[in-house]
Amino acid sequence: MAASVWSGYLTFGLISMPVRLFSGARSSGISFNMLHRDDLQRVKQQYICPAEGRVVERSEIVKGYEYRKDEYVVIEPEEIKKIEPKTAKTMEILEFVKSSDVDPVYFESSYYMVPEEAGRRPYALLSKALEDSQYVAIAKLTMHNREYTVFLRPHEGGMMLHTMYYAEEVRELEGFGRPDVELKEGEVKVAHQLIEALAGDWDPEKYHDTFQENLKKLIQAKLEGEEIKPVEKPKKLAPVVDLMAALKQSLAEMEGKKKPAAKAAEAPEPITAGRKASRRKQG
Repeated sequence: MAASVWSGYLTFGLISMPVRLFSGARSSGISFNMLHRDDLQRVKQQYICPAEGRVVERSEIVKGYEYRKDEYVVIEPEEIKKIEPKTAKTMEILEFVKSSDVDPVYFESSYYMVPEEAGRRPYALLSKALEDSQYVAIAKLTMHNREYTVFLRPHEGGMMLHTMYYAEEVRELEGFGRPDVELKEGEVKVAHQLIEALAGDWDPEKYHDTFQENLKKLIQAKLEGEEIKPVEKPKKLAPVVDLMAALKQSLAEMEGKKKPAAKAAEAPEPITAGRKASRRKQG
């Protein structure tokens, strides 16, 4: 099993259970190294002290908060440890709410919550009760030097935890919302029909990152000394003048022609060193 990112106790009322959290999702993709163009050697990042004009080792570095221009207060790791709230080791459920009442804009990261052996029974009980009641739990949790409001929900017999942004962290955009325009009843009706024509069952495996796939192809082509084929650019779209006509044309193209569900995306082939690279590192 992967390494947990947090371990402690989940409590509600007089019931407590030992649990661990594991990352539920993470971004992935191709990463590049920074190279010196002349000899393709990797460049190094160094920390320089401008006062002494020399490279500073990591062991010499401390964290500080700038409270006034160029003036800092140093904070040591053991001092941070001393001020950790009780939620660093105990996650207390504060209330239960309907999941539909929580706007997804507040969600930040996802984690699997797994019980330790001693917590299996109360964990199963809470998961079942949440599933039956269609409620979710709101709790507080401290990790990574921050206290989070978290959202616990039943998932596939277990429970998922989502860290949440605080209200003051969610940005408001002036002027955001449905434009104040008059919509014709016929336009709304055809729009509903178009939605139904494109309706399907959610399957996340149907979707994949085309840009990352194209990056892999680009790298492989350069390794093989092959020509790089440019991707065809989309045509410039003109603003819709007759909305109803555009809706009807879209519906005509979709009705009766809905494509079967796409196959799950296959794992991309690994990049392999070819017979010839576009440019080799000079020794």
